[in-house]
Amino acid sequence: MGCDRNRGLITGAVIGAVLAVFGGILVPVGDMLIEKTVKKEAVLEEGTIAFKNWVKTDTDVYRQFWIFDVQNPEEVEVHSSKIKVKQRGPYTYRVRYLAKENVTQDPETHTVSFLQPNGAIFEPSLSVGTEDDTFTILNLAVAAVPHLYPNLFIQGILNSLIKKSKSSMFQNRTLKELLWGYTDPFLNLVPYPVTTTVGVFYPYNNTADGVYKVFSGKDDISKVAIIDTYKGKKHLSYWESYCDMINGTDAASFPPFIEKTRVLQFFSSDICRSFYAVFGAEINLKGTPVYRFVLPSRIFASPLQNPDNHCFCTEKLLSKNCTLYGVLDISKCKEGKPVYISLPHFLHASPEIAEPVEGLSPNEEEHSTYLDIEPVTGFTLQFAKRLQINILVKPARKIEALKHLKQNYLVPILWLNETATIADKKAAMFIDQVTGKINLLHLVQIILRSIGTVMFVAFMISYCACRVGC
Repeated sequence: MGCDRNRGLITGAVIGAVLAVFGGILVPVGDMLIEKTVKKEAVLEEGTIAFKNWVKTDTDVYRQFWIFDVQNPEEVEVHSSKIKVKQRGPYTYRVRYLAKENVTQDPETHTVSFLQPNGAIFEPSLSVGTEDDTFTILNLAVAAVPHLYPNLFIQGILNSLIKKSKSSMFQNRTLKELLWGYTDPFLNLVPYPVTTTVGVFYPYNNTADGVYKVFSGKDDISKVAIIDTYKGKKHLSYWESYCDMINGTDAASFPPFIEKTRVLQFFSSDICRSFYAVFGAEINLKGTPVYRFVLPSRIFASPLQNPDNHCFCTEKLLSKNCTLYGVLDISKCKEGKPVYISLPHFLHASPEIAEPVEGLSPNEEEHSTYLDIEPVTGFTLQFAKRLQINILVKPARKIEALKHLKQNYLVPILWLNETATIADKKAAMFIDQVTGKINLLHLVQIILRSIGTVMFVAFMISYCACRVGC
């Protein structure tokens, strides 16, 4: 009986050991299966999950706008007072709803080229008003004259046209005009060929962003969706050669197996440059663990603090010889127009920049940019891209509308929040098809190892106790 009992105890211990070892074996085997599946489905080619969602996203993407309505236009123009602004918004549009066009695979270079059509549909239910709401804003055409035409003689000629058109430093425009374009009365009088339509995002609707060429990841999954070339903005060749700013993906997805130490780079054609994000926190998004990557303030640092920004400091006066921080000059990307970008309400900017403007309230939670990435697949499940558009206005004695100004103004026009969150149905499907299976496999590994270890220890203790008792 004693031998039979000992034999049973030893057998139980062996079974426990086998279960523990098998559970341990499952760890690398399971990881290999996960890695193989992800690598297969993350490739941008016909038939994969990534390709289907890449060509046309099923997630609604919204672009919200808040407009800075100027409250004291005459005081500023005549007495060079501080600009008092009142934020109005959000006004919401649905964007990125059109599928990519001219998708062409190149099996030799393992790249995919495409066009991204642009379109914006106004969403009244998500807005505080209509597209016909009117705002007092900077006169974009008048403000640009001293920058585009520094010659004083030409400024004098243009000033007569500005006066004839009854244009001034500020103007009243509807939301639709401000965003998507209007015929400017001053430019309409210019006797030589110029673009007479002005708008912050003109042209946008019925245009295409591209041509892009990105890596498919077929030969190297670590390069999937990363931009190889981009032929878009008229002056982008300048930025490519001088600033070397076309890096990363379009932020919809990243190469899989994201680690917290990774720096994620993504390109935005709106501003002709790449940004990067660093790990901020782990959060749970509708049942899926994700890594939140955030835009560091260093992106908007002065060239003294961040040498990578040297080519975004071309205006020495406003920046005090490139020592101020918080704004980036993108005029080279906007055909010479004095456009600057910043975080909303000049978040993380030098105090001197916001000093001539009243009514701003920078807030980290509302005005920062982040990306929520599922780390195994590299898919972006939620994001919020927040930027502010500003125009530099400087005194010009030959332009009557600007001659009374005693200082430079960086006038905030609007700020935007482009955002999307994976829908509940899509999140449940993602959990079922991706994270659920991964978690189940990990759970099986843990259970087998735990049961096996407990059985082995329990049976060995009993065996030893039995031997001592004998």
